[in-house]
Amino acid sequence: MRPSLKSTALKLALAALPLLPFTTAAHAQQPGATMATPMPAEPAKADTWATVPTQTLTAGGVDFAYRELGQQHGGTPVVLLVHLAAVLDNWDPRIVDGLAAKHHVIAFDYRGVGASSGSPWRSMEEMADDAIAFIKAKGLAQVDLFGFSMGGMVAQEIVLKDPQLVRKMILTGTGPAGGEGISSVAGVTFYDILRGLFTGQDPKQFLFFTRTPGGIEAGKAFLERLQERSQNRDTEVTVSALFAQLEALRTWGLKAPADLSVVKHPVLVANGDADRMVPTPNTHDLARRLPNSSLIIYPDSGHGAVFQFHADFVPKALDFLAR
Repeated sequence: MRPSLKSTALKLALAALPLLPFTTAAHAQQPGATMATPMPAEPAKADTWATVPTQTLTAGGVDFAYRELGQQHGGTPVVLLVHLAAVLDNWDPRIVDGLAAKHHVIAFDYRGVGASSGSPWRSMEEMADDAIAFIKAKGLAQVDLFGFSMGGMVAQEIVLKDPQLVRKMILTGTGPAGGEGISSVAGVTFYDILRGLFTGQDPKQFLFFTRTPGGIEAGKAFLERLQERSQNRDTEVTVSALFAQLEALRTWGLKAPADLSVVKHPVLVANGDADRMVPTPNTHDLARRLPNSSLIIYPDSGHGAVFQFHADFVPKALDFLAR
């Protein structure tokens, strides 16, 4: 059995907040009141990111854990590629549900991460190969990609390896290969893990958000949203997966930049103006390298800007996908 991060001093505390309790109100009949006619049963509610079941798909010898919403919309599915040391439960429900209101949305755990089987890869290229295998095993001829942070790097590798598989991309909190400061993500990550341990806070409060009043409040709200799923949560990320992905980021940050001028696909690029994990200049650089890109930079925000400004970002993403 793979060791949990909670069993080590290097835990990310990705699921450290206690589950938020659900409360229900009991409506007792008052003495002397007339028995009301029973209301007809309400139709079953559609699944949300907090309730949708986790499924498994085997591809390339790996059992990939995944969830999907919005199949009824048809069209080109949006495949979500998550960040460093993250599992399915690390996606912001406001982002996923917002996209699923108009699109078929699919998210999956990388090999050896969360409930997916196998040993975690140590390169973006290998993670991209797995993503391609997963997409094709789902029987999808073409998809839109939404990659956040490390997921945005995996998305770049996917479109370079198999351009016909991709229609559009949304790349947030990310940068190009060889980008400024990307090879140093491990140092930033461990520093903020320690900050979280010493202050009793989730490290994402420091990694994803600014220390301004607005950033702090946005971080608290985001962390609360991550706990909205109270049952059938994903398996926590492990120490081995964390270190494998940190090695992938280090290698990505040291490699020569790819020629992204060959990527003619429409791309929406977004980040905050004060990203510490993947420094914001990388976002500007990425947008310049992609010939058919548009750029959003949110103020007073860091790596998790699209989570902080989800109410603005989701409509912009939906508009981009609909063009």
